[in-house]
Amino acid sequence: MHTPARTDVAGRLAQLRLAMGRHQIDALMVPSADPHLSEYLPARWQGRQWLSGFTGSVGTLIVTADFAGVWTDARYWTQAETELAGSGVQLMKLPSGASVDYIGWLAARMSSGQTVAVDGAVLGLATARLLAQALDASGVALRSDLDVLDEVWTERPALPAAPVYEHLPPHAVKSRADKLAELRAGMAALGAGRHLISTLDDIAWLFNLRGADVNFNPVFLAHALIGPQRATLFVGEDKIAPALRATLEQDGVDLAPYASLAAALAALPSESTLLLDPRRLTHGTRQAIPAGVTVVESINPTTFAKSRKSAAEAAHVRATMEQDGAALCEFFAWLEQTLAEARRAPLTELAIDRELTAARARRPGFVSPSFGTIAGFRANGAIMHYRATETSHAVIEGDGLLLIDSGGQYLGGTTDITRVVPVGAVTAAQRRDFTLVLKGVIALSSAQFPRGVKSPMLDAIARAPLWAEGIDFGHGTGHGVGYFLNVHEGPQSISPSAMPEPHTAMEEGMITSIEPGIYRPGQWGIRIENLVLNVAAAEGEFGPFLRFETLTLCPIDTRCVELALLRADERAWLNDYHARVRERLRPHLAGAALAWLEQRTEAV
Repeated sequence: MHTPARTDVAGRLAQLRLAMGRHQIDALMVPSADPHLSEYLPARWQGRQWLSGFTGSVGTLIVTADFAGVWTDARYWTQAETELAGSGVQLMKLPSGASVDYIGWLAARMSSGQTVAVDGAVLGLATARLLAQALDASGVALRSDLDVLDEVWTERPALPAAPVYEHLPPHAVKSRADKLAELRAGMAALGAGRHLISTLDDIAWLFNLRGADVNFNPVFLAHALIGPQRATLFVGEDKIAPALRATLEQDGVDLAPYASLAAALAALPSESTLLLDPRRLTHGTRQAIPAGVTVVESINPTTFAKSRKSAAEAAHVRATMEQDGAALCEFFAWLEQTLAEARRAPLTELAIDRELTAARARRPGFVSPSFGTIAGFRANGAIMHYRATETSHAVIEGDGLLLIDSGGQYLGGTTDITRVVPVGAVTAAQRRDFTLVLKGVIALSSAQFPRGVKSPMLDAIARAPLWAEGIDFGHGTGHGVGYFLNVHEGPQSISPSAMPEPHTAMEEGMITSIEPGIYRPGQWGIRIENLVLNVAAAEGEFGPFLRFETLTLCPIDTRCVELALLRADERAWLNDYHARVRERLRPHLAGAALAWLEQRTEAV
């Protein structure tokens, strides 16, 4: 779906306001969501982007008769200012930790007797409850039975039709039968005989299935209803081949049409006890559950299970990291050689994505990128979720820093890495910023912490070296990462905007990113990102402790480091890391890539 021009946005909003008038709607809310509350959306549910022109993955659009605004957080402010300029849609900046700030805005501006509408099929249940409470206090009605967007989006994309396939051994370590048995044990512990799951990565993990319905995430559109003996997968009828259908049925999994979930919920026996996760379910789906069914609300047991990688899965991830690291070495060797050529065609940010993806594609087990590559040169690196396009990108020439955030989906794991490389001369100010970010990476990577500590509490460890210099950054320090699944997964989140709730506890086997940064608008952006695995550390009178094993294998460019700012222990960490990178990647490389690895992992 292309980004709409300013004139397109104005015309689309005008048509939308006419439809709102027909339905006597005073304000319409369009969240960035689908019926599964996915982070990355199939084209059919990218209505906020289609209406506003803002392409960031997070944002909520609100339209009234005389106002249109998109609420988004600090990661997207620079991008949103550019994309919304002249469109008639205002950027509404969400303060850190105020993800539903727009609810208060609506409640304050709507008058008693007015109506706010939002499509309940894509409105999160937890958000719906907050919204209904705030509007009710102001005497404002909430309508969730309309998809007004469908009336004006005449060329709305259809549901994706990519086939579903099995994630097979050896990479699929545990059978779906075993996973279903463990899930039913978890359901029983919560007093539930049935369980509804709408989260796509939970479903893909549970059934050892993968798909391609969402860009970069190997998932497919489906709901799942787990019963005492059998499970039902609600999925597009033509997406599963007959042989796979037979295999699933033998494992106790029945198939039903994707659109038939509401009817199946309505038919649940009145004495049923149904487990659901209110944070991972939409308001519309919840309304389909009969009043006679007893509902137990708790986090999906699969969310915990899939976050805790087994020893066998961790071994596959380590092997995947070697392949990914080797691909990165080949890419960076090509990049440095290309930049050194005196006479060459202009090198652009777009070429970075193309060459990096090609290097990964040559590696065994590669399936796709795990997200859209961010390659930002100079000021573009300061845009946290920057994406170069054919119409707007930089030529890489002269002096400056090049930030590259990329990742791959492999059968044996998901990768996500950010590196910054110098082009031409590096200034003292750039070296200082880079080294402060590196100190943050080292501080958190070296941490030891009690098992079960709430993950948001670890955030300050990475920020401390930056805070000491009066510097901060506007995103979380780390997110969970899936196993050939979504590059962002929970329940852990190392972020100041995440609440330190019980479900965010750090447990053995979790894979998380560590990615502090410094962003100077108009100048440069610096982020260093590695993935780490929670492993057992010491256990004594104060209980079990965990530490991080760094999984990512790729040199950190020491040409950007101000060595005088590193303590002896920090320098030792960097040298030990580079020695490990060299040892693990050397067997996978030859020629220019091997020479590049040897040079970039020399001790400092």
